Amino acid sequence: MANFFTDNKDLKFHLTHPQMQKIVGLKENNYSEADQYDYAPADFEDAMDSYEKVLEIVGEISGDVIAENAEDVDKEGALHKGDRVFYAKGTQENHDKLTQAGVVGMSLPRKYAGLNFSMVPYVMAAEIVSRADAGFANIWGLQDCAETINEFADEEIKQEFLPRFNAGATAAMDLTEPDAGSDLQAVMLKASYNEKEDQWYLNGVKRFITNGDADISLVLARSEEGTHDGRGLSLFVYDKADDAVIVRRIENKLGIKGSPTCELVFKNAPAKLVGNRRLGLIKYVMSLMNGARLGVAAQSVGLAEAALREGKKYASERMQFGQVIQDFAPVYEMLATMDAKTKAIRSLLYETTRFVDVYKSYTHLSTERKLEPDERKEHKAYTRLADVFTPLAKLFGSEFCNEIAYESLQIHGGAGYMKDFPIERLFRDARITNIYEGTTQLQVVAAIRGVSTGQFLNQIEAYAAEQYPEIYRPLLDELKTMTETYKNAEKWVDQENDKIEGNNDMMDFHARRLVEMAGYIIMTYLLIRDAKRDESYEKQARIFLRYASSKVSEHEKHIYSIDADTLAEYKCEA
Repeated sequence: MANFFTDNKDLKFHLTHPQMQKIVGLKENNYSEADQYDYAPADFEDAMDSYEKVLEIVGEISGDVIAENAEDVDKEGALHKGDRVFYAKGTQENHDKLTQAGVVGMSLPRKYAGLNFSMVPYVMAAEIVSRADAGFANIWGLQDCAETINEFADEEIKQEFLPRFNAGATAAMDLTEPDAGSDLQAVMLKASYNEKEDQWYLNGVKRFITNGDADISLVLARSEEGTHDGRGLSLFVYDKADDAVIVRRIENKLGIKGSPTCELVFKNAPAKLVGNRRLGLIKYVMSLMNGARLGVAAQSVGLAEAALREGKKYASERMQFGQVIQDFAPVYEMLATMDAKTKAIRSLLYETTRFVDVYKSYTHLSTERKLEPDERKEHKAYTRLADVFTPLAKLFGSEFCNEIAYESLQIHGGAGYMKDFPIERLFRDARITNIYEGTTQLQVVAAIRGVSTGQFLNQIEAYAAEQYPEIYRPLLDELKTMTETYKNAEKWVDQENDKIEGNNDMMDFHARRLVEMAGYIIMTYLLIRDAKRDESYEKQARIFLRYASSKVSEHEKHIYSIDADTLAEYKCEA
């Protein structure tokens, strides 16, 4: 019997972070629903007990059911038959088990049959499920659509759709099209309003839609005739029960085989407008995508954990030259770095989630009462932090996840390239994480604001200003040096950029290096802060610092080697 929550001490460590008392108090609005619902907590300890119990249930289902089904689901995949999608047997069993356990719709308010959990346990559940099967995690994670409906739809739509999630309804976000991938402003699926019927209808094609034949779909469509940019797009909710969308095909993918990726044809599909017209992309989908990116960051950490464990297991059993390979320096160096990277992206994931938790709670509270001046100030600060940390968490989570899966397969040697070991599937599943919900390059575009506005530097300085045991002084001194390196590099790029009139080429060219420099420093601080709470994390903090320091130096050298004059060498010729 495996439990993917209780067998990983890192999860309870992050669940019990000191800031959780504030987060839970905000989410529960000072425990005002304790008398209204028998399962609502009366105080912080009661809430945390509920969080742990539910995560234990998710952990047990993940270990005993989802993980056990993963290989068969990968082989079987979803079936396309009669314009519809049918899940693999194991996928359906996974979904049924979680629905029966009552853990779908964890973060929704209780009045919509949710558990009203904060984002931390919800994201933690996503990590646990992803460790078991990253493909199924996509189906589980798309309940993020419910969050968007809850945040922006009117009460009638909420009452109609939100309670269905806890009852097992699946979801999809229908955004991309054949000619509109990352550039969602180019979406052309048409939304037409029939005044006589007071009804919207959708017509067109969507492509690369995860879980495309879902029960409830959020659809981005062009509602304003004659427009060609994001200001002409609105968001709609479509109910599969109306049977007006055809699944043209399921894509044949490299990995995440259990998650059906569909091409859809909308034929006069009735739909309901979410929120206001014209705000579909610029407000609602941006919020939806941020939630999805946090979900992919969680998926990446879960995959990294699975790949790390497979690498450790194989290295501890495989004998070569009379000893287990984990005793060879090249192998134990790989394992130690993989472990440190996994802990680093996990710390970044939950730091980001805490920022999201606070800003979302204040957002919901502001609909019920006027926020106090201090609350408004905090709301604004946490919103800004969430906006720049979310792409950072997705960037590093997905990139490290791929690196860890790669290294784990390497440890397996030729055996890892065969389908006899789970690492082959994990390696394939990992590859999508730095592509979908915005490629790594697009995460850089979002995260560079944290560099240009000084938000990353301000947060680094806030971490530096905290009190630390004297034992960490050498690590902190090294971090200060790395921070100065980052500041000087950012200043130099700005100066070089000023030499190029009419564009931002220098900043764009070096953006990833600057964002990553900030990220390495931030993750190292987070690990030292973890070690301050629990000294068992000190080893990983030291290992990661050495790795991060070398990466910052490498980026510094690369940045200074390419100035405004040499940039032209990299441009493609006509």
